[in-house]
Amino acid sequence: MVIYFSGTGNSAAIARTVNSHFNSQLIAMEGDLLLYPKANTLSCDDNRIIWVTPVYSWGLPPVVVNFIKHCNITNAESARHHLIVTCGDDTGMTASQWRKLMHARQWTAASATSIIMPNTYVLMKGFDTDSTAVEKQKLAAAPTQVKKAIDRIESECNNDDMLRGSFPRIKSYLIYPWFIRYAMSPKPFCATDACISCGKCARNCPMLNITMSATGRPEWSNACALCLRCYHQCPTHAIAYGNATKGKHQYRGPQIL
Repeated sequence: MVIYFSGTGNSAAIARTVNSHFNSQLIAMEGDLLLYPKANTLSCDDNRIIWVTPVYSWGLPPVVVNFIKHCNITNAESARHHLIVTCGDDTGMTASQWRKLMHARQWTAASATSIIMPNTYVLMKGFDTDSTAVEKQKLAAAPTQVKKAIDRIESECNNDDMLRGSFPRIKSYLIYPWFIRYAMSPKPFCATDACISCGKCARNCPMLNITMSATGRPEWSNACALCLRCYHQCPTHAIAYGNATKGKHQYRGPQIL
């Protein structure tokens, strides 16, 4: 079984590629499954469960943390769990965070592997998507990294192959908690006059968090994963995050890896 969360498509592309290799069951963490993990039971007959997720500020996305804590998966106790994360640069102590969550559920945490993918975070000063050249370079290198992750899973590795980067503990144990608490508000999201009221943002939101107002403009509620799918998929680049996204670019996501 491959369970994944993806905002802009990087983790989804990795999950699909991994799942096609193992010919397994592919589950997307989104919609009611993500919002109400206790109310749903996933039936798993596999002897391995592969988690695929992006890294948020050197840690797991809060919605993924919540899902792991509360989801119901048959056979999870006897299966071996593997982690694949996508990141623009490095991961900090993300693997350690995941292993603690697995331990709390009394699940067996096996391998953890990181894969470099194009940057998508644009909501702070100094953060933007990669240049076209860097994006192409990362996507060209991704299949080799995916194959390595698959080989590690097949060989039943029990260790981490994560690009932790410099000062990983500071990033994951200081910056990550600050980011989760103070930098994940959906309140600055708005639609500019470029909005054509197509509703794509509302239809595709993994948290069902966006509704179209009577004026035809999208409105954001509080159940936001800050995945940026709405921002990057907007066909007219009409979604803004206050002034933080002024002059920033969009990332359309990988096609096939």
